[in-house]
Amino acid sequence: MASPLTASPGTIAAMRLLAVFAHPDDELGCIGTLAKHARRGDAVLLVWTTHGELASQFTEDEASVRRIRQEHGATIAKLIGAEHHFFDMGDSMLTGSRREALQLARLYARFQPDAIITWGDDHPHPDHRMTARIAFDAVTLARIPKIINHDLSEPLAPHRRPIHFYQYPSAAVQRPVVHVDISQEIGLACEAFAFYQRFYGWNHTPEEFKAVRTALGREAGVACAEKFQLKQAFLPARDYLF
Repeated sequence: MASPLTASPGTIAAMRLLAVFAHPDDELGCIGTLAKHARRGDAVLLVWTTHGELASQFTEDEASVRRIRQEHGATIAKLIGAEHHFFDMGDSMLTGSRREALQLARLYARFQPDAIITWGDDHPHPDHRMTARIAFDAVTLARIPKIINHDLSEPLAPHRRPIHFYQYPSAAVQRPVVHVDISQEIGLACEAFAFYQRFYGWNHTPEEFKAVRTALGREAGVACAEKFQLKQAFLPARDYLF
């Protein structure tokens, strides 16, 4: 039986969406989009490159924090109908290295994503920037059998299908913008935010969280939206513009 993280040969019909972030709670910027795709029947995989074990809101014991944040990730994945996976690249220790990118590339080869969502390239937190970097580098590494299968006893099939690569938006970067209508998912998105807020004591409220998505919705003519920038896309030719 295939692992939930592995695409079964000959069964790839629905879209396969992978979101990769550094720490549990980073996914709140796309939580409605992930939930919407899962509800449609798409395969959704939520990935974190670290356990966020240096979070100071819980205890000084990193092993305990690791377990807490694993539980948080599992709870959110279940809430939105996604599978989830943690890497252990070290909280605040990411370097953007080839070794880190290779771990993601092998996951891409197993999961065979059609689209990826991650952080923008210029976020102040180094783990966020490095996660975005290795997420993009892994797209190329996953295409090359000799790279992903080096030192593996069971070889992986490369992932060579086109990938649409989406990032959280940055005002400093000029790339195509994509809005996703999450009007039907806004309640669930607010629930995910409120779940994390209980642990972290954020000053901003679920109402403010919703207000941001309402403002993004106004940009696109819908009640609520999430916004991304498209870094890479492979689009077929059209007969006409409209």
